Amino acid sequence: MKVEVNPNLYQKEPFSSTLGIAIVQEGTRLIKELGLEHFTFKKLSQEIGSTEAAIYRYFENKHKLLLYLTAWYWGWMEHNLVFGTANLQDPAQRLELAIRLLSDGPIFQKNEYLNPIMLREIVINESLKGFLTKEVDHEHEAGVFAQVYKFGARIAEIISELNPSYKYPKTLVYTVLESSLLQSFNSQHLPGMTENSINSAERFKFFYQLVNKTIQNDN
Repeated sequence: MKVEVNPNLYQKEPFSSTLGIAIVQEGTRLIKELGLEHFTFKKLSQEIGSTEAAIYRYFENKHKLLLYLTAWYWGWMEHNLVFGTANLQDPAQRLELAIRLLSDGPIFQKNEYLNPIMLREIVINESLKGFLTKEVDHEHEAGVFAQVYKFGARIAEIISELNPSYKYPKTLVYTVLESSLLQSFNSQHLPGMTENSINSAERFKFFYQLVNKTIQNDN
């Protein structure tokens, strides 16, 4: 399944050509391996046997490529949520699955276009660099964060279904979304900021308890 990404993120649809596919697939691998700071279009062009000029025909800069990859990830996560909850009538079960997605990543871990597991590593380690910029307001207005907004909105709707009187479903969802990424980062790189024993199962348990207790005690 292909994820549709806001066209403001690219100059030319990358999946429209063999070169474009190579750019996003190899770009994903290189950003994961090198980090955004050390990743360049020159290095990418050498990997795919092309030119920097050819890459610029698809993406304005590496910042836009990063935003494209993170948007693709959140679009894929929305697909996971929709298909994973399709046969679940109980909103409590749907919320449990949503929190598991937030804490563990996608349940459908294979895709013929981009590698969701590799994308998750990029989102954990690099995604904050994508929107903590002076351009964020302009990018917000251009709709480049639509995928993460749609994913979060679906989870907020589940929370409102469970407790219609809870006033802050969206704030709660994005607090958990950002915190789950930071906890994953901290467990790998800053272990002094979390318990040494924490893993994906413990992260899920923590956020599951946090969300349920919060919406049950909303006074």
